[in-house]
Amino acid sequence: MVLKRFSLLVILRIILILGNVIVIAFILGDARLFFNQIILFIFLTAQIADLIRYVNKTNRELVKFLNAIKQSDFSMTFSQNSAGKSFSELFQAFETIINSYKKVKIEREAQYLFLQKLVDHIHVGIIAVENKDKLVLLNNSARKLLEIPELRNWKGLEARTPDLIREVKLLEPDGRKLAGIAVGNNKKNLSLDVSSIQLIGEDTILITFQDIKSEIEQTEIEAWHKLIRILTHEIMNSVTPISSLTETMQMVLRKEDRIRKAEEINDETIEDLAFSLETIQKRSDSLLSFVDSYRKLTKVPRPILGQVNSKELLEASVKLLQAEINKNNIEVSIEFDDPPIEIYLDRSLVEQVLINLITNAIHALEGIANPKLILRSYANENRKVIQITDNGVGIVRKELDQIFIPFYSTKTTGSGIGLSLSKQVMSLHHGNIRVESQTGKGTSFFLEFKSIQGK
Repeated sequence: MVLKRFSLLVILRIILILGNVIVIAFILGDARLFFNQIILFIFLTAQIADLIRYVNKTNRELVKFLNAIKQSDFSMTFSQNSAGKSFSELFQAFETIINSYKKVKIEREAQYLFLQKLVDHIHVGIIAVENKDKLVLLNNSARKLLEIPELRNWKGLEARTPDLIREVKLLEPDGRKLAGIAVGNNKKNLSLDVSSIQLIGEDTILITFQDIKSEIEQTEIEAWHKLIRILTHEIMNSVTPISSLTETMQMVLRKEDRIRKAEEINDETIEDLAFSLETIQKRSDSLLSFVDSYRKLTKVPRPILGQVNSKELLEASVKLLQAEINKNNIEVSIEFDDPPIEIYLDRSLVEQVLINLITNAIHALEGIANPKLILRSYANENRKVIQITDNGVGIVRKELDQIFIPFYSTKTTGSGIGLSLSKQVMSLHHGNIRVESQTGKGTSFFLEFKSIQGK
């Protein structure tokens, strides 16, 4: 509609100009109409100027509108009163578009401010680096954790936190690790995560980290509380009867305020004393055994790693307990990949772990009809796994989280160090031990080792 009106007005102006030219041509050369010719020439000039102004006005307003969009200058207005009816709809459309852009910009800025506040509010340090040189984001938590001021330069950050940047470069393009970072005169344990993304054609590195010292300390405190509770329980179990029997022996040997003479002691009293001394010896031996178990748990040697054939390892571990297996009529099967996988480990330490797990499985299979024990070795993605599965009584759910705690045992005669020792050995191998179990449906233990490239 606007374009139609514009065309009609342009055509009308051209017709008027042509009419004026025809009149001038008709009277041109007539001396009597000299002044009329001058007036018509002036009028023609004004018509041409008006046509040029009218056409250029559209271009000027359009350029004005496009520049406003390009420069995000949404304060621009268009006067509809002076433009005439033909341009009122066009200018109204310009105003509508500009207002729409203005609204989108306001919403975008509001979202940006909200996200900025959100990023500053969370207790995780966040750093974003564009093209490995432009620091585009550094939130408050990052500044507080690293004890640095507001920075916009990656090299400035690198100069202030060289340990952090070194760890980031080791993890690029993607990775996660726990890292000890020197911050000022202190050293902080950071959980560091690095990931690479591409935004609008720009390579961006996103670095997130948080100080896990408080979490580690809390975990350590809880572990110490559990350990102290178990130690206290075991020690009290041995010391209480020793103290009680010692007090009983003193009462037997004393009469009123004096020590009894030899002739005052009969055979019954001697038997009571002998029984008490024997009990004291047993409880003392039990306490010494407990302390020795604790010593073993705290002195696990560093593993001497080497390539070990998983099939040979499993077969050797079973042979060491073959007598117990035969005694309990347990059906044992060893399963492995073809060819058997090679695992990088300390054979003697892992063999001890397998002995512990197989022994536990033998105990779990007592009284079970058709007892079975399956040992498997296989590769799983980036891990190599040894699995020990039995169809025994299983482990109660509430005990699954407790079985790796030192001196915790589900057996009345257990020391409670076998699984804890196994967990420590796997930790020294930078591996993991985990358990899956259902009551009455058996138990599976998994020894997971990291695959070594080229091994």
